[in-house]
Amino acid sequence: MKYDDKKTIVLGVIGSDVHSVGIRILDEAFSEAGFNVVNIGVLSSQEDFINAAIETDADAILVSSLYGHGELDCKGFKEKCIEAGLGDLILYVGGNLVVGKQDWPTTEKKFLDMGFDRAYPPGTLPEKPIEDLKNDLGIK
Repeated sequence: MKYDDKKTIVLGVIGSDVHSVGIRILDEAFSEAGFNVVNIGVLSSQEDFINAAIETDADAILVSSLYGHGELDCKGFKEKCIEAGLGDLILYVGGNLVVGKQDWPTTEKKFLDMGFDRAYPPGTLPEKPIEDLKNDLGIK
């Protein structure tokens, strides 16, 4: 049960990725923007994200991946969310999501086709997903 008007987001780094600096920056930026941030840290499984979202009654899940294996780590994520009763939860993904050089529109399409609502390329500043999330959640 939520006791304030803040929207809750679950934030973490998926799979075997140990890149922690970016997630700390996102945690701070989203917190300063007025979100209740539940940072599950690095080396997080899909189940870790989903369980945290259920436990905190989250409004969105933000998945980060910088080691290039996001495509493998995120496969089936939306389906698991649906199975857990979180089919309407907003899903964002961002970072260095694929191995090698691929053009961003192709990579973005892969993740949108997987059921993510938005996907962000490497180097995206926090202001963009913050603005998008506020719009997607109807926050003025």
